[in-house]
Amino acid sequence: MKKIFLTPLILILCFSGCKKKSEENNNKETVIHQAKGGRLYGGVFRINETSYFKNLFPHNIIDVYAHRIANQVYEGLFKYSQEDLSLKPCLIETYSVDSTGRIFIFKIKRGVYFHDDPCFPNGVGRELKAKDFKFCFDLLCTKDINNQGFSGTFKNKVVGATKYYDTGKTENGVEGIKVVDDYTLQIELEKPYLPFLNVMASPFTFVFPREAIEKYGAAGLRAKAIGTGPFILKNIDEDISVILTKNEKYHGVDVYGNKLPFLDAIKITFIKDQKTELFEFKKGNLDIIYKLPTEHIIDILSSENSTLQGEYKKYKLQRNPEMSVFFYDFLCIGKTFYNKKIRQAFSYAIDKRKIVDFVLNGSAFEPGIYGITPPTFKGYDVSKISGYSYDQEKARRLMSEAGFPGGKGFPKIVLDIDEGGGIHKRVAEEIQKQLKEILNIHLDLNFVSFAQKVEKVSMGNYDIARQGWIADFPSPENFLWLFYGKDVPQKINEMSYPNSSRYSNPEFDKIYEAALAAPNIQESYSLFMKAENMVMADAPVLVLWYDESYRILQQYVLNFPNNPMQYRDMSEVYFSKSDTTQTAKVVK
Repeated sequence: MKKIFLTPLILILCFSGCKKKSEENNNKETVIHQAKGGRLYGGVFRINETSYFKNLFPHNIIDVYAHRIANQVYEGLFKYSQEDLSLKPCLIETYSVDSTGRIFIFKIKRGVYFHDDPCFPNGVGRELKAKDFKFCFDLLCTKDINNQGFSGTFKNKVVGATKYYDTGKTENGVEGIKVVDDYTLQIELEKPYLPFLNVMASPFTFVFPREAIEKYGAAGLRAKAIGTGPFILKNIDEDISVILTKNEKYHGVDVYGNKLPFLDAIKITFIKDQKTELFEFKKGNLDIIYKLPTEHIIDILSSENSTLQGEYKKYKLQRNPEMSVFFYDFLCIGKTFYNKKIRQAFSYAIDKRKIVDFVLNGSAFEPGIYGITPPTFKGYDVSKISGYSYDQEKARRLMSEAGFPGGKGFPKIVLDIDEGGGIHKRVAEEIQKQLKEILNIHLDLNFVSFAQKVEKVSMGNYDIARQGWIADFPSPENFLWLFYGKDVPQKINEMSYPNSSRYSNPEFDKIYEAALAAPNIQESYSLFMKAENMVMADAPVLVLWYDESYRILQQYVLNFPNNPMQYRDMSEVYFSKSDTTQTAKVVK
């Protein structure tokens, strides 16, 4: 029998102006109660994102904001350990691979059910079967505006996938993806590919029911989600909040045998201003600040950035170097940045150390003086990558060689950047200042929404754009994928993802492909480093810094994920009983 504490936690999820008073009186009480191993059930986790997500449809998840939501609702064959990012079975019981390393057999987990939804008969979710993966994976190999995931998953990897994508649907779908029986799936690769199981943990390979596509279409699933995950998408108030509620039929358990998840709900808000976000946290209206405002770092952290100080000592600090990088994309086929000497000049002209020390207040892991790959991968020696350190003389010489001595005659250029101010606005203003001082070049700043920026950049409608990339899986491959030329469409008016710089170098592509086919990680890393040196010499991006996360949490939050990939699985997050005095609204 579970022990019930006498003091209940009444949780309130507030909707801004969208609830009638009569509805507000129908608040559902949830009680914090004991689980095995000292865990506790109950509570609403309140978190904020400073940008709104673009798309929750698995094949179109290309931003971290969407991924963090979708990862609570959808699942795939595998997921990552929160501690060391090792792969763990998720929707499979077992798997095997043949002696050639090409044929994988997955035994699908029994007793897993899709969330209840009107797309099903009587609105009741049905059991997951192998045919659901076949349907989703065939769809992933279908050319469509709502599919951005094919290139990074099955293209030139799964037998028949590229042919299916290029020629259209066939009666039996992709040749190399087969349903053996209700609970057995077979996937055949063209050749061995070491990180293939990592692909099976990516958001692009999340499973969803055919019924959802038939009822809503892929476009209709932008802001709707029906998966098998620990939380159910309950409500979306566009650009305001997202509410996820506990999946009572979830199949997962923790190491103590506790049925997951522990939380009753998650509320995600979208306050764009970091100062306001911090204010709400201090008032007790948020349970975490995921990114500390850089201008407040010196108030929040000690001089070594290692401990909390002052009024912030009562909170918990999490700190971790990330598998992430911030950079500016150059449109390499554009009228301004087609010349690599100009791109190189910009990269030399920016004092990245100054940005890290004085704009970011030391909150980055390192300035971007190496390549695109962050220095957080064991065995991948970024010191062997020739990047761009600050050198104003080289920058000026390269601009002269490109035909623009002293910046004379250089055209007007625009940097597209996320609206909302904050860190990226201040960095852009510093870069604007440095370019003027060093190269006599004026940079205009254009502030747009995150979704607008993604659209502009992927369609090639920009000069320079602020970008960031965090690993989808722990490998340098995921960063070098950004420059794979065979993903760039021939027509300028077609979407290019993830290679938004539209960089193309056949020799790079050749080495990158060889690295993918390497028989071991050492050989693949050696080839990736060779490819990365090649791409950095061409400078399609201006690497700024490699990130480090600094976040603060309320003391009662326990087991919140902290890893270099910022891979977030909220199923095992729980509150301590000291939180039983909190009050909030729960969506019925």
